[in-house]
Amino acid sequence: MKNQTVETDILIVGGGPAGLAAAIHLADLIRPPASGAAGAAPAVPKLPYKIMLLEKANTMGNHSLSGAVINPAPLRELLPEVPEKDFPFDTPVTKDGVFFFTKDKAYEFPFHPPYMNNKGNVIVTLGKVVRWLSEIAEKKGVQIFSGFSAHELIFDNGKVVGARAGASGIDKHGAPMANYQPPTDVRAKITILAEGTRGHLTKVLVDKLGLARDRNPQIYSLGVKEVWEIPEGNFEVGRVMHTLGFPVDFDQFGGGFIYGIGKNQVVLGLCVGLDYTDPTFDTHHAFQIYKKHSFVAKLLKGGRMSRYGAKTIPEGGLFAIPKLYDDNVMILGDSAGMLAMPSLKGVHLAVQSGMLAAKTALEALKKNDTSSAQLSLYEKMFKESPIYKELYPVRNFRQAFKSNLFLGMLQFGTQLITGGRGLTLSGRLTMEEDGKHYRPIKQLRGKTFMERYKDELVFDKTLTFDKELDIYFSGTKHDEEQPSHIVVPSANACQKCIEVFAAPCERFCPAQVFEIVGDAKTGKKELKLHPSNCVHCKTCDIKDPYENVTWLTPYGGDGPEYENM
Repeated sequence: MKNQTVETDILIVGGGPAGLAAAIHLADLIRPPASGAAGAAPAVPKLPYKIMLLEKANTMGNHSLSGAVINPAPLRELLPEVPEKDFPFDTPVTKDGVFFFTKDKAYEFPFHPPYMNNKGNVIVTLGKVVRWLSEIAEKKGVQIFSGFSAHELIFDNGKVVGARAGASGIDKHGAPMANYQPPTDVRAKITILAEGTRGHLTKVLVDKLGLARDRNPQIYSLGVKEVWEIPEGNFEVGRVMHTLGFPVDFDQFGGGFIYGIGKNQVVLGLCVGLDYTDPTFDTHHAFQIYKKHSFVAKLLKGGRMSRYGAKTIPEGGLFAIPKLYDDNVMILGDSAGMLAMPSLKGVHLAVQSGMLAAKTALEALKKNDTSSAQLSLYEKMFKESPIYKELYPVRNFRQAFKSNLFLGMLQFGTQLITGGRGLTLSGRLTMEEDGKHYRPIKQLRGKTFMERYKDELVFDKTLTFDKELDIYFSGTKHDEEQPSHIVVPSANACQKCIEVFAAPCERFCPAQVFEIVGDAKTGKKELKLHPSNCVHCKTCDIKDPYENVTWLTPYGGDGPEYENM
């Protein structure tokens, strides 16, 4: 069966805040004047240009996860006609504080660390916001196709001309089954990549075209999150709490968060930089230990966990953002690494980048010129935008913490005085990719994470949970007959990793995708994959020390179901 081919003017890959903002704003910019009888239900307008959006989740919002405390101003700018009461915000921030945790105590900072004040921000459920935005986009004439994974880019003479949605109905060995459906080629004048963090197509594009040349390597944190139903009164509605310290060591970057999203509901989680050196460290397990802290355990007492998820967060800052465009293509939001540190916020920047891309796309379509020279308008506007103004003063923030918390705070203090330059003469700090930071097990000094906390890692399934149970609460589902979307090409590299680093894949993955099994006769250890457990965080693609793991898109619709996450 031949590939099916679909033509469109604009193809947007990814139905998160960035992609939907681009679709909505472009539809508004090109929308024809309203017509029809007064009082009649508005018809879906026929736009002069076709806007198509592909989303790999089966339902819009099901693959969207964030904390999330957001700056609502860009959403209001995107949708000026929408009354304030109609925005799907759960609650405004009413109380905001930063705490330092020791193993047994919690000490509140007497002040807000710079850039961490949440006055005027709102707590949201990102999946709910995404579903709401998708409904608005469809009413404005955008064609949205959920359950379609864009598996690869289509190139013509070295230029992007669209994306290919992967085939389905293929068995584990790559052979077509009775329900086989061929790939669909979506050819477009402009392709907009808004895949979220560590986008698969974005990674290919940046590598193929050298768009990260002279940029810093992108670096990430992994965040794990649970939603809890708790007795009313245990935690205030609208309260935002961030924590430093226990159980994150001083030589690691990271901290916890707790948000009061409703009268009897909190969301909480732990985010840890993936530049840690201990191969036995496990973010999921550290989060379970975090919940045993007396402060956290008290507020969760009498409650029950209802949802789990995990996501990587791009934290490299302004110098790690690649070239944002090339012939016929632009990169938005988390895919480009647009995230503000240390506030750890990116949703509002994603929306703003989508609006900039929409303006750029319209100018290109009107001129019938989608060349790199024409689309350079996007990066020009980016450098004049609030996004750039927000990222520039903290351009070196994350790299300052590559050694430990104390030196990082010292560096950050000098950055505040020097406008972000810090103690470097070049004005630019850098650090290696996350996967290069591991130290061999035999070279570690002192006790490893697993040695220190082995007695703590007993999961009672009431307050603490193993990965298998948390996977259940993520709603993750994959067709197990399909080829693995987690690819480990070199068995030799895998064996070396087991010997040198004691198989860190078992621990850096928050969803039990990787398992090391031993042969009873030979004693040889080897890797066994469980791709059906994957929650699409892509930590494996980032943290493997031999770059021996590649994350690909599975069948469209497969993955987590982050309803109300």
